[in-house]
Amino acid sequence: MNLRRLARGRRVLAGFWGATVVQVAAIVIDAKVVKQASKVTLMPLLWQWSRTQDAPPLLQAALLASAAGDLLLETDLQLAGIAAFAAAHACYLAVFLANPAQSSWKVLAAYAALWAALIAVLSPGLGGQRVPVAAYALLLTATAIASRWHNARSGVGGALFLVSDALIALRLSGRDFPGRGALTMSTYAVGQFLLASGVTEARDRVTGTGHPR
Repeated sequence: MNLRRLARGRRVLAGFWGATVVQVAAIVIDAKVVKQASKVTLMPLLWQWSRTQDAPPLLQAALLASAAGDLLLETDLQLAGIAAFAAAHACYLAVFLANPAQSSWKVLAAYAALWAALIAVLSPGLGGQRVPVAAYALLLTATAIASRWHNARSGVGGALFLVSDALIALRLSGRDFPGRGALTMSTYAVGQFLLASGVTEARDRVTGTGHPR
């Protein structure tokens, strides 16, 4: 990677973390316009960073689908937003399952138990959303499992993404609490970065093209 591209990657990544800080702060102080504007810049910035890292096309597609999901969920097109995130998880699964470093049944069993426990706890408050939430949670759990099979870094990202969406499900089930919104976006942004960087760093180790971030 040439120095110009490396410098651009660092600038874009700094912009991503800056937008994350602004997003969390806007949630805390309830600055609606800033909150919406900063949210929809997160994944496009992370996608731009992934391009400077020569990320696989499916990883870039996952980030673009996430960007579409973030945008659509700020409108009345909620189902379209959920579909976009489902597409993002499908892309992540394709990336992680293409070359898993391990296939631990302990990880599978632990996440399966976690999924079952979450659904059991949340279902009474979800009403008509019970089935779609359970189905989406299953897809999200599959991403968490596959990301952990890929490597530890991506695995932490998958776990944080799961935590982020579980916090949203808590609100939907009527179990909201102070600070939930800020925690949701913090875990979402960090989780997405770790998912993406786990893929690019693993590729660099295999090809021997590692470079300083």
